[in-house]
Amino acid sequence: MSDVVLFEELQTPSGFKLGVATLNSEKSLNALSLDMIQRLQPQLDAWAAADDIAAVFMQGAGEKAFCAGGDIVAMYRAMEAKPGVLVDEIADFFGQEYRLDYTIQTYPKPFIIWGHGIVMGGGMGLMNGGSHRIVTERSLLAMPEITIGLYPDVGATYFLNKMPTGCGLFLGMTGAHMNATDALFLKLADHFVSSSQKTKVMESLLALPWSNSAATNRTQVTELLAGFARESEQQPPTAQVEPHLEVIQRVTMGAEAAEVVAAITQEPSTDAWFQRAQKTLAGGCPMTAHIVFNQLQHGADLNLADCFRMELTLSVQCCTRGDFREGIRALLIDKDKQPRWQHDSVAAVDAEEVDAFFTSPWTAAEHPLRDL
Repeated sequence: MSDVVLFEELQTPSGFKLGVATLNSEKSLNALSLDMIQRLQPQLDAWAAADDIAAVFMQGAGEKAFCAGGDIVAMYRAMEAKPGVLVDEIADFFGQEYRLDYTIQTYPKPFIIWGHGIVMGGGMGLMNGGSHRIVTERSLLAMPEITIGLYPDVGATYFLNKMPTGCGLFLGMTGAHMNATDALFLKLADHFVSSSQKTKVMESLLALPWSNSAATNRTQVTELLAGFARESEQQPPTAQVEPHLEVIQRVTMGAEAAEVVAAITQEPSTDAWFQRAQKTLAGGCPMTAHIVFNQLQHGADLNLADCFRMELTLSVQCCTRGDFREGIRALLIDKDKQPRWQHDSVAAVDAEEVDAFFTSPWTAAEHPLRDL
């Protein structure tokens, strides 16, 4: 059985090395498993401390996906075994995943992400931490958790709040797909590079005059990738989000979740992208819509570490009291795509039920991410 993550250290002419991490589970579209996380964390920590490692490059095996999400089937099995109980394995998975995301977000060296193909859920958490996030003509990004009764986690509380007004709430509620052009507009990516240029990108990275200065190294990586963006062989795809910005901002102005959901789903549109977003929201988990609305409000003034701490609370509550298990069942286990949500509509959700999701099962001193 092959390793789920492959690690290489590529020597450069300047005497430094480039650390390369490859998510190596093509069959699952490189879905992030606990095994992957537990291999990545110590290696990234070691590379951060190593004087001869100048930068890190992360990619997904194959051409279909960088990382299509987390290994939620394993979580389903744990929830099935102990319904309604805070299962240690689940809290451990989310805690370790968020710690890994935080490590990448705060990495002391250039961290380059090749975000080719599908980048969803857990993949978004990895990618958004990179200092240099590359998208290609085949990049497809989304936070589609409303379809499974979870919510946009992996730091989304932080990065959705950094988007133009209304966009984070709209994308979090609808799970709408984004292409490379959208990702650049929303600050989810830094450079568009044709996928055909990947070999040249790697060769050029290795040829850089690396030094002990992380700031200098970051600057030269930025300049190098900007050059590739100018010379891309493929044209970036047509924008989907920016042309809808006025509509998105208007339909997300509501003072409560139900008002926003009604405005989005009732907005007249003949655009296929917008209609798909409406359909996903209409069939999505009512509780998730409330969680997204509240998490972005609560998280607006939180720092990155506090966002991850709040998300760990939300995630374990989704597993114990929410619709997460039912969402996975309908989509991936029985595959009937007919989830039986606990509430018939967003309007039927009680405010006290929502508040319970934001109540931590740990004291501040006991929180698994207290040291971030």
